[in-house]
Amino acid sequence: MTARTASDEPADEWVMLAYRIPREPSTPRIAVWRKLRKSGVYQLADGVAVLPASPRTREQFDWVAEEVVEAGGQAEVWTAAPTTRAQQNRMRTKLSEDRAAEYDELTAAAAAARSLPDPAGRAKKLTQLRRRLREIDKRTFFLTAQRDSAEAALRELAAGQPDGAPERARTEVR
Repeated sequence: MTARTASDEPADEWVMLAYRIPREPSTPRIAVWRKLRKSGVYQLADGVAVLPASPRTREQFDWVAEEVVEAGGQAEVWTAAPTTRAQQNRMRTKLSEDRAAEYDELTAAAAAARSLPDPAGRAKKLTQLRRRLREIDKRTFFLTAQRDSAEAALRELAAGQPDGAPERARTEVR
């Protein structure tokens, strides 16, 4: 048997939400599922979600746990660390792949928007896509090359707009 050193251990810490929510009524269960999905969680198992540990992710899980309890369920928020590098890599890879797919979809939508005939329609789509980019960024924990591609696609879309396509019309108030 060999001794393990601190450098052998995975260093990343994760926040884990373990929850159980009644099936009926379904509205609270669906609301919890949507919030977790919007947060970009890694679903470790049924009723167990994890995110990289940070004050923000801890707070997100605390809020969701409170919502689960208010709906008559049970929820616990824990800080945990994977016991192997393989577990850590699997979670990181899954989260990265999920975000990469979202950035790829955004890139494709920006490319499609460039062919819209109406400049106002392109400007509106650009605003929507910029908002979507910010939403994806909020749940991106590990950088992906696809993020840069999505941003470049939005710049290309904006370049085809008059005045660099401001996100929204600004009115000066005096």
